[in-house]
Amino acid sequence: MPSPPHDALVQMFADRPQLAVDILRDRLGVQLPVTSQIQAEERTFNTRNSDDIEVDLLFTMGPKQDPAHAIIVEAQQGTAKDPKQLARYAAAVWLMLSCDVSVLVVCPDAAAATRYSRPIQSGLTGYLLHAHVLGPHGVPAITDPQEAAAALGLAAMSVMVHGRDRKVSEAFTTALKGVPVEHATKYYEYAYSMAAPEIRRLLEEIMTSTQWPVYSPFAREHFGRGLKEGEARGEAKGEAKGEARVVLLVLAARDLHVPDDIRDRIISCTDLTQLETWATRAATAQSVHDLFDETGEQHP
Repeated sequence: MPSPPHDALVQMFADRPQLAVDILRDRLGVQLPVTSQIQAEERTFNTRNSDDIEVDLLFTMGPKQDPAHAIIVEAQQGTAKDPKQLARYAAAVWLMLSCDVSVLVVCPDAAAATRYSRPIQSGLTGYLLHAHVLGPHGVPAITDPQEAAAALGLAAMSVMVHGRDRKVSEAFTTALKGVPVEHATKYYEYAYSMAAPEIRRLLEEIMTSTQWPVYSPFAREHFGRGLKEGEARGEAKGEAKGEARVVLLVLAARDLHVPDDIRDRIISCTDLTQLETWATRAATAQSVHDLFDETGEQHP
């Protein structure tokens, strides 16, 4: 099942098909037709009535009715896919469109990049596929905000791969200040969704720092989201505090002694379900220790 990072990576290419051309031509040295026309194609196609093939993305270059070149984009975070499937994709597209086909595999994982970089034996005599792979070593660590602003898609992938380097994440967020807010919002979400948890925390730290221009609509949206999340956490904390007070009041009404360590345990608990369980047990408990007896038996 595709993961959120996979979906974000695919959506980024779907929103800007030219990104696939730029990576193949400029970073991987693939000779492609010179044309300003590139369009997305239906990514599910069949080779026979009972067999549907679906790739992550399929683009064609040149006139839609007579394409000059096709590009298959696959995002691979692991090594589960049989490489022969990539050869099958390319063959099916060639049969369907009668044009040359490039397979671009984007692999944030180094082991996956190594696996799909090898020549792929299709099983058909004479047909050997060489997929074009963009692995973590092929993604530059972009630390110049101007360079990041000029290639936001590549900059978002740079954050995905190298974002633990604060200079990379700072260059990306700085670049967002100079682009239209709709692009800033979109590419921030791409980078955030594709990044590892520690990189996400760094992005959040940078975005909430005083250096970010809070007067911008994008910053207000970011801070607004954080404020709502904070308010929700505050409400939950308030409910837990009230439930903890109920537990202590029931124990006090039944003249049960509550040691300081147990009082602290009850007050510090934020799990409403657990607090409700304790409140129910407090009504019949013979001692405060019965609150924590998971067997349901009361202590004598």
